[in-house]
Amino acid sequence: MENVVPALANQAVDQPETESRHSNTFLRLKKFLMRKVGEAIGDYRMIEDGDVVMVCMSGGKDSFTLLSLLMELRERAPIDFRIVAMNLDQKQPGFPDHVLPAYFESIGVEYRIVTEDTYKIVKDKIPEGKTTCSLCSRLRRGIIYRTAKEVGATKIALGHHRDDMIETLFLNMFFGGKMKGMPPKLVSDDGQNVVIRPLAYCSEKDIERFARGMEYPIIPCNLCGSQENAQRKQIKTMLRDWDERFPGRIVSIATAMKNIVPSHMADAELFDFRNVSRDTQVEQGDIVFDNPELPAHADDKAAIPIGIWKN
Repeated sequence: MENVVPALANQAVDQPETESRHSNTFLRLKKFLMRKVGEAIGDYRMIEDGDVVMVCMSGGKDSFTLLSLLMELRERAPIDFRIVAMNLDQKQPGFPDHVLPAYFESIGVEYRIVTEDTYKIVKDKIPEGKTTCSLCSRLRRGIIYRTAKEVGATKIALGHHRDDMIETLFLNMFFGGKMKGMPPKLVSDDGQNVVIRPLAYCSEKDIERFARGMEYPIIPCNLCGSQENAQRKQIKTMLRDWDERFPGRIVSIATAMKNIVPSHMADAELFDFRNVSRDTQVEQGDIVFDNPELPAHADDKAAIPIGIWKN
């Protein structure tokens, strides 16, 4: 997949503001998103020759976009991999169970629909008024892992994007006391699957514009009646405010997640602070009395170039 990246990197990266599927701005957006997905796949070796990639489809904008871009990249990639779209019908009241099968048939992708009444289990276990997300997530994860084994999947692709990853970082910092995010690639809890997030370099705003242009049959995310996680909602609001007032800040945060300097943090498990001496070699030395070196901008509204991801 690494060979895909240079070809995509040469495409125009202007980000459009219109959503017409046949407009030049939309086509540039599509190429831009394909480039970023190609870069993420190449950087983390997410997909390899012969892989069976099970794409988890919720019916939301992110998973629709992920499936479209992976199918497009498969046609251009110098490697061969199989795609299986998978949807879990949790029997939520009002769930339109005909929508995704019809869509999968229309685009000619192999798919698996799994029906499990986890909605009833959650309602039985969780008191009225309490959030159901935690139990629902655990049940869903177990079914996904089981289905991956059944279809012979070597990779499980999820639709989390760059903004999801940053939100998770701040959630853990603010409410969990950990510098922990949402990695682009990891081994699943059961140790049997590799989970990948090919949209790791894509912003939610770009995905929203792309989904509008593609006119996906989006399924509402509020069918279960639960409220959005209040803490995550706070973080999302904060980050969107930053993005409006200080363009480039979100890109900088995302870049920082790829540039960790353990010797300049405080985790004794990652760096041997106890045995630091005058002979200890560190990456950047003592900057305690210095201001950090920041990119020179005419003002704070200048966005950090996307190219910094690759540097």
